[in-house]
Amino acid sequence: MKLPSLNIAGLKAPIPLIQGGMSIRVSTSALAAPVANAGGIGVIGGSGLPEEELQEDIRKAKSLTSGIVGVNIMYAMKNFYNLVIASIDAGVDMVVTGAGFSRDIFKIGKEKNIPIVMIVSSAKLAGLAERLGAAAVIAEAKEAGGHLGTDLALREIFPPIRDAVKNIPLIAAGGITNGYEMAEMMEKYGADGVQIASRFVLSKECDVSDSFKQAYLNAAKDDIVLTTSPVGLPGRAINTPFVEALAKGADLKAKRCDFVCLKKCDHHYCINERLNMSKDGNIDEGLVFSGENTYKMKSILSVAEIFEKFTTEAESVYREGKGFAPPAE
Repeated sequence: MKLPSLNIAGLKAPIPLIQGGMSIRVSTSALAAPVANAGGIGVIGGSGLPEEELQEDIRKAKSLTSGIVGVNIMYAMKNFYNLVIASIDAGVDMVVTGAGFSRDIFKIGKEKNIPIVMIVSSAKLAGLAERLGAAAVIAEAKEAGGHLGTDLALREIFPPIRDAVKNIPLIAAGGITNGYEMAEMMEKYGADGVQIASRFVLSKECDVSDSFKQAYLNAAKDDIVLTTSPVGLPGRAINTPFVEALAKGADLKAKRCDFVCLKKCDHHYCINERLNMSKDGNIDEGLVFSGENTYKMKSILSVAEIFEKFTTEAESVYREGKGFAPPAE
């Protein structure tokens, strides 16, 4: 059986797959445009970027594809609303947001005629998002990389969220690494699509250093841990020397803050600085956000190959009833 398309506020993605927006400078136009060309929804990570740089990258992505390009901006950012307006002015197709809950963002969506997609981890917030005007909801669980809003597993949080979201698409996110799991979430749990982030780090197009990708490839299950974040939420990351030192209580405060990027920051380290370090290849001192199941992935593929793999695996389950247990990659 062929996978259904994903329709969000009149935007139609032939493949029901959203590439998660990863900051800082992990998912850029270099990744988002190929994802959109493959039939999914490509998402630029907009948090922590200067507004002009974000606009330039959105325009670049739009020039490279006729598909759907979104931007992910954390509500925790001090210049959240400026980044949202800048993205809309640059021609982005949708705004995805999480790491906090904004009511006003839906007013902007209505005024600007731009779909707002809300990332939540509870049925209460999912229902509220729909009532306030969200075009779609992403249910993100503890298996996700980066900032987390719950300590519960995807298959635990999804059913009550599915019950709460009645009339807009509901997307499953967190720990999905192959098409069999994609089919499971759609066929068994009723998701309208899935959001996947970590798998796209291990793509040829992802614009991070080779050291960053090797950290993913080399990670064992026990190497992926929870850590603290100045954002005020726990984060899931690879246990680099920096993360180990953080856990031991080392003083890792930046000598000065060059970014002033968060609404509320406890300043026990500079997240912008540490994310940029890892993106550029300084893994020992950097923060490498990672999904819980990254250790299962052992290959770097092109975006087109990832889509082919997910689609073939998912449709084989739909078509042949093989069940949901995936073979080893």
